[in-house]
Amino acid sequence: MNITRTITLFGSRAMKRAFSTFTVGLLGLAGLAAVQFWLHTARLDSESAALQRLASQRAGQHDAHLTALSAIAVAGAGQRNDLFLEVAATISRFYPRIDDVQLVPLDTAQPVTGAIALSADTAEQIRTAAVGSTGVPVMLPHPARPEHYLMVKRSPNSDQALYALALSVDAARLIDSSAAFWTQDKAGYRVSLPDGTVLVQSLAMAEARFSKALESGSQPLLLETTLRMRLVDLLPPAQVALVLLLTGLIYAVITASSRQRSRVREAEQQASLSRMEAQLSHAARVNAMGEMASGMAHELTQPLTAILAQAQAGKRLLARGDGNAVASALEDTVTQARRASTILDRLRNWSRPQRAEAAPIDLRDAIANVRALLLAEARRRNVALEVAPTSHPINVTADQVEIEQVIHNVLRNALEALDGSPDARVRVALNRAGDMATLEISDNGPGVTADMVPKLFMPFMTTREDGTGLGLALSQRLIERAGGTISYAPGDPGAIFRIDLPLSTPVAKAAQ
Repeated sequence: MNITRTITLFGSRAMKRAFSTFTVGLLGLAGLAAVQFWLHTARLDSESAALQRLASQRAGQHDAHLTALSAIAVAGAGQRNDLFLEVAATISRFYPRIDDVQLVPLDTAQPVTGAIALSADTAEQIRTAAVGSTGVPVMLPHPARPEHYLMVKRSPNSDQALYALALSVDAARLIDSSAAFWTQDKAGYRVSLPDGTVLVQSLAMAEARFSKALESGSQPLLLETTLRMRLVDLLPPAQVALVLLLTGLIYAVITASSRQRSRVREAEQQASLSRMEAQLSHAARVNAMGEMASGMAHELTQPLTAILAQAQAGKRLLARGDGNAVASALEDTVTQARRASTILDRLRNWSRPQRAEAAPIDLRDAIANVRALLLAEARRRNVALEVAPTSHPINVTADQVEIEQVIHNVLRNALEALDGSPDARVRVALNRAGDMATLEISDNGPGVTADMVPKLFMPFMTTREDGTGLGLALSQRLIERAGGTISYAPGDPGAIFRIDLPLSTPVAKAAQ
C-alpha cells in the first residue's frame, strides 16, 4: 500500500514538473513568435517605405517629361512631328516604364502622332480627359494594356489647348525594385489608381499591412504591401531549439532557487515550532509544580523521616559511647540528606524561569500557533483538525504561553482520544458573547464516561496508562488565573470543552 502511494505521489510530481516545463517552453515559443512577428513587420514597413519613396521619385519625372513634350508640340505647331517622335523615343529608351507617348489633337480631323497606332476609342478617351482637365494631369487605366495607366495633360495647359499629351506608364515597372526582399514569394504589393482601380498586384492580400499614396501631386497612386508569415518564419528551427534550451535552463534555475527558499522557510518554521513546543513544555513544568507538590511530598517525607530517625539513634548511641554505631548512623543520615537535596534540585530546575506578565493577546494567534504545532500529529493520526474562521480580533488579557498550553492540552487529549477512529474530526470555534470570549474545542470521538465527568479536573485522574492526570487540572488552574472558566459538555457524539475568558478592556474605554 505504501509502495503504491509512493509510486503514485512520485508520478504525480513528475507529471507536474513535466507540465510546468511544457508550459514554460510554450511561453518561450510564444515570446519568440511575437519577436519574430515584430521583426518581420518592421522589415516590411522599412522596405515598403523605401519602395514608396523610389516610386514617388519616378512618378515625379513624368511631370517633367510631359512639360518638355508639351513645349515641343506647341513649338512645332503640328509641323515637326518627327522631332516630337524622336524625343518620345528617347524618353522610352531611357525610361522603359514609359512605353508609349501619344500626341492627340483635340481637332478630330487632324491625325494622331505616336510610335504605336492608337485606336479611335482610346484617342477619344484621351481627348475627353484633356478637355475635362483643370490644369492637373489626369490618370486613367489604359483600355488596351493591362497593368498600365495613361497620364493625360492638355497642351498648351490652358483653355485654348490644341493637343492632349498622353504617357502610357507600366505600373509594374514603376514600382520595380532590385531589393531582394520583394523577390520572396511571401512578400507582395498592390498599386491602385485613386478611384480604386487595381493596376498591378503581385500577391493576393486579404488585408494590407502597409498602405500609402505616392508623394506625387499628379499621380497619387496607392501602394499597398503585405507579408505572408508562415509558421517556420515565426518559429525558425534553430532559434526554437535555442529558446527551448534557454527556457529549460532558466526554469531549472528558478525551480532550484524556489526549492532552496522553501527548504529555508520550512527550516525556519520548524525552528519556530520547536521554540514554541519548548515554551509550552517549560510552561507545563512550571505550572505543574503546584499540582505535583502532593505527588512529590512523599518523596521528600521519606528521606526527612529517615534523617530524623538516624539523628535520634545517633544521639542515643553517642550517649552509650558506641562510636562505631554512631558513624554508621551518620553515614545513613548523609545519604538521605543527599537524596532530599537531589529532589529539591530537580524541582528547582523545573521552576527556574518565571511566569510572564499578563498582556492583551489575540486568541486567534494562540489557536494558530497550537494548530501549527499539532498539525503533523493530527495528520499522523488521520484526524481532521478544523479551525472555524474568525474575521475580527478577539483579545483577552493573559499569559499567551499559558493559554497556548491549555489549548495544546485539550487538543492533544482530543487527538489521542480519536486515534484510529474513522472519519475523526476535531473542530475549534472562537466567538464573542457580550464581554466574554468563548473558545469551544469539540470532537466526534467516544466522549467521556459518566463516572469520569465529576473527576475530569481533579489532579492525577486519567484514563490513559501513560497519563499523569495533571493536564486538565493544570488547564483549569491556568484559566482561573486568567479570570476565566473551563468546562466540559457531552457532544453528539464526542466531547466539547468550553473555555470562557473576559475580553480585554478597549483602549479608548480604559483611557476615560
